Amino acid sequence: QVQLVESGGGLVQAGGSLRLSCAASGSIFSINTMGWYRQAPGKQRKMVAAKGKGGSPTYADFVKGRFTISRDNAKNTVYLQMNSLKPEDTAVYYCNAQIANFDQILRTYWGQGTQVTVSS
Repeated sequence: QVQLVESGGGLVQAGGSLRLSCAASGSIFSINTMGWYRQAPGKQRKMVAAKGKGGSPTYADFVKGRFTISRDNAKNTVYLQMNSLKPEDTAVYYCNAQIANFDQILRTYWGQGTQVTVSS
């Protein structure tokens, strides 16, 4: 079994910053892409940022220049540094990862979600 455990959400004023963390644990052979999605009430879940083992990250246009994704591959952890937060960033943020177990089959895993609320 694989678990993704997120932390770091909370309430912040507009213009403030938060840092989300997501640690993968369990029967992990390898991890490909790790990323973050978000879902606001009544809206579809959307990709926020993603990063492979190497190479450049991918960002949604609505967070470019404000959010930074990073990974610590040794710790199987992905981070999302969120700066210049806006009220429209309010959502539940979900960690996502493409993980191969010891059967070496890639599967998609999701974290439980962490609430980010930005007040105006």
